[in-house]
Amino acid sequence: MTERHNGGVRNGGVSFWWQQVGLPSPTDRLQGDTACDVAIIGGGLTGLWTAYYLAEADPTLDVRVVEAEFAGFGASGRNGGWLSSELAGSARTYAAAAGEDGVQRLRDALRATVDEVVGVAAREGIEADIVRSGVLTVARSEAQRQRLDGELTAAQVADRVRVAGAVSGHFDPDCARVQPARLVSGVARVVRERGVRIHEGTRVTSISAGTVVTDRGTVRAPVVLRCLEGFTAGLAGHRRDWLPMNSAIVVTAPLTDAQWGEIGWEGEELLGDEAHAYCYAQRTADGRIAMGGRGIPYRFGSRTDVDGRTQDRTVESLRSTLTSLFPSLAGLPLYHAWCGVLGVPRDWSASVAYDPSTGLGHAGGYVGSGLTATNLAGRTLRDLVLGHGTDLTRLPWTGHRVRRWEPEPFRWAGVHALYGLYRAADRREDDGLRRTSRIARVAHRVAGR
Repeated sequence: MTERHNGGVRNGGVSFWWQQVGLPSPTDRLQGDTACDVAIIGGGLTGLWTAYYLAEADPTLDVRVVEAEFAGFGASGRNGGWLSSELAGSARTYAAAAGEDGVQRLRDALRATVDEVVGVAAREGIEADIVRSGVLTVARSEAQRQRLDGELTAAQVADRVRVAGAVSGHFDPDCARVQPARLVSGVARVVRERGVRIHEGTRVTSISAGTVVTDRGTVRAPVVLRCLEGFTAGLAGHRRDWLPMNSAIVVTAPLTDAQWGEIGWEGEELLGDEAHAYCYAQRTADGRIAMGGRGIPYRFGSRTDVDGRTQDRTVESLRSTLTSLFPSLAGLPLYHAWCGVLGVPRDWSASVAYDPSTGLGHAGGYVGSGLTATNLAGRTLRDLVLGHGTDLTRLPWTGHRVRRWEPEPFRWAGVHALYGLYRAADRREDDGLRRTSRIARVAHRVAGR
């Protein structure tokens, strides 16, 4: 259900992306007990890509995806649309396990995955407004400039996008703009065409070796893969595995030609900044700006949102960020706001794992960089399940283990203190501090990053 914000902004309804294409109704609900070869828990991109590549590798496998709502209900259909090569986690954490060479192999694999997703979409006829446009990251203070160490001058940044206060920038070509709901619905279509059943409207309550218990029956399978990302905390026994971190997005009304002329955003490159509480944006295919950032970062008890609805103050915060970047758009109406959760492990680093002795596996914890990483994780799970030792199964996130999050109320207090520190660090740097604030370094230690 979509509500109205007090300024007339649509709020919730899962996401603007889904409102564009139309909300699907759950289909093929589980009807009692059943059995299959591989049971995948979660109908987001991790689960769908895993099903896609397993069905491609061995069409005889009976693969089932079990989803509480509909395929793409979670972060896969709500994100900012950055098909990015950004590392999903901490380079320091991965280096501790596999050295700098291992980190570089993971970076290279993610860059290659951008091409993989674009290629699959083209081959399978998935129309998702994909444009390989790159990402422009801007620095708006001296401290940000030092952290970014970008190759673009302020004038070169302005030649691409006229961001107020930009002092330098960095352009990474290995990124594509995507309409997330179109992508995930397209992958779901192709998966079904390959014979995979997606049991939507079927909520999993617990999993164990060989068994998936749902509210509509039990699924028996020798392989059970948990692909729930930010919704992992809702599964029995997994509340403290990954923290469901909130991210919120607003999308504007369409800009006029004159407004686009004012800000000079003539290409489709993605846009981000180097602040600690960073923002991310895209120019949509229909001429709007979609901009996201952290709102209320965490809800007590690892609770998640209801149908994507976010808080009024989060909407106003994102409106302020938009007009700070583009003062000429101060009067531009916002059209839609929503939020979603991403999975955050205690060390802020993603993992892919499979235990052949139990048949249990998982992938996720992408800390907001999942649109590309989900595909790489799906291919890695395929190789692990099939028992193939490959370059993918030797990446440093494979088998990565991390301690659980603290119990409440320490978890809630810690996360809110963490983002309070990051906001304080940004304020100090915006006020003229010419180096990265020590407050941010404290926040990194609190986070375990």
